[in-house]
Amino acid sequence: MSHGKPFTLYSHVGGPNGWKVAFVLNELGLQYETIYFEFSKNEQKSPEHLKYNPNGRIPTLVDHSNHDFVVWESNAILTYLVEKYDTTHKISMADAGEKVAQLQWLFFQASGQGPYFGQAGWFLLYHHEKLPSAIERYQKEVIRVFGVLESVLSKQDWLVGGKCTIADLSFIPWNNAALKMHVADYSGFDFEKDFPAVYKWHNAMLSRESVSKALAERQSLLAK
Repeated sequence: MSHGKPFTLYSHVGGPNGWKVAFVLNELGLQYETIYFEFSKNEQKSPEHLKYNPNGRIPTLVDHSNHDFVVWESNAILTYLVEKYDTTHKISMADAGEKVAQLQWLFFQASGQGPYFGQAGWFLLYHHEKLPSAIERYQKEVIRVFGVLESVLSKQDWLVGGKCTIADLSFIPWNNAALKMHVADYSGFDFEKDFPAVYKWHNAMLSRESVSKALAERQSLLAK
């Protein structure tokens, strides 16, 4: 079976996690085709997708130039892409210690940011009943995560090695989601005032061509 582009990315227009993969593919100048699933039709659970990703979630990446190698879980995908294709370490670390630091932030994003920000949005906007204690718990966790980032970024511009890496880029989609859904609006939250270093860092990443290109595509797809 022939493929028009070296990579196929299985994703979702509205979901945050697939877009971080698009950022990194763009950063590395890698050509890819995106297949957007419709969650309302449960397409991500189809047998065709489950053969690649047994978890039936997005994103999933197929690297056709590497014998159709498949990788799923967004931060595992980012790690694979830089390990194989970022030979000049444009957005990744070469030093062994810094590579571990990069990995540590990817784990923190996957375990600390994504789930808590997602649950804050769920209980605030989508749960079938309002549970003030759950909303408050997760809003406080959003603030706590921003605080962790602020404690580091107030001393340095980037999370690892003095440059933007996949560790930084991995945080963008859920930051955007939290701000859009106003899930952090707790006790007079003011992003720029309360977390000035995080605010500066986040906006510096939004200004990158790789990011703005992907987010413009997302906006265009959402408008259809």
